[in-house]
Amino acid sequence: MISRAAIAGWGVCVPEARLTNADFEGLVDTTDEWIVERTGIRERRIAVEGETTATLGIAAGAAALKQAGITPEDVDLLVVATTTPEQPIPQTSAFVHEGLGLRCGAFDVGAGCAGFVYALVAGSLLLVGGALERVLIVGAETLSRILDYTDRQTCVLFGDAAGAVVLEAARGDDPPGLLAWDLGCDGSAAELIQMRAGGSRMPTSAATVAAGEHWVRMDGAEVFRRAVRLVVASASATLERAGVGAEQVDLFVPHQANARIIAAAAQRLGLGPERVAVNIDRYGNTSAASVPLALAEAADDGRLHDGDLVLFTAIGAGMAWASALLRWSDCPGDANGRALT
Repeated sequence: MISRAAIAGWGVCVPEARLTNADFEGLVDTTDEWIVERTGIRERRIAVEGETTATLGIAAGAAALKQAGITPEDVDLLVVATTTPEQPIPQTSAFVHEGLGLRCGAFDVGAGCAGFVYALVAGSLLLVGGALERVLIVGAETLSRILDYTDRQTCVLFGDAAGAVVLEAARGDDPPGLLAWDLGCDGSAAELIQMRAGGSRMPTSAATVAAGEHWVRMDGAEVFRRAVRLVVASASATLERAGVGAEQVDLFVPHQANARIIAAAAQRLGLGPERVAVNIDRYGNTSAASVPLALAEAADDGRLHDGDLVLFTAIGAGMAWASALLRWSDCPGDANGRALT
């Protein structure tokens, strides 16, 4: 009897407020055409007063629990992925935990834009290794709160959102769920995406605020150069570990960093656009929220079917990368096991 962590429910929360490319034309030297051509983004959602990383995460988590047909008492563990925490102390998962009325363990995962896939892998392994029944994974971000709206390199890229999935134990001879994964990090490239101040290396002071050290900065050209190669290598390693080829993947759900990165990676993997989930045009880069947001939209649109192979991949600050391959199931708790086709 094999046990795997399968997705049993999903949910999202996106702010109502929108910031379009046209809105940026009065803020920085840019145009709608320039942004669309280089990123694929047309608009992004922005949190307003009263909306925070935790409130978005709570709403997405509640939607995932409802969709899975379970109550807060049924959750054995909560993992929250975020790069924009509610506050430095305590961890964001404590606020999400309280907001949902959970009574289980909870912790945060960083890893930037790769955070959700990291959390998904960690939660899956803890579910199986710890003999748990259900784990809630949340990716939530309010990136608009750490952006310098005079920096064209970053301010046009990011948006706010949250997405969540419920992982449930599926058992059988070959049940659905997590089949293989790949995690990696190149710390020598940590300076490519960073917010320098606010930690132990550069504590917050009047000088750090005045110098703009609390805004996120990015070397976009170098990130782009590395991203396609790392995404393809990580996804390929995951497929190899699962013993399947790219032609068997039914849906590729990449981190929504840049439309050109997504297209180039999919092409190198041999995946046509009909097998790729893309929503960056409407939400921008929502970091740890982007993979669950794209997955939820694909599921709600009927693009996923029982037995489908779903490939996730993401790259983020650190530079951290992560991929995971799962077999989808309409009813994971009733799995009898299916062989790969």
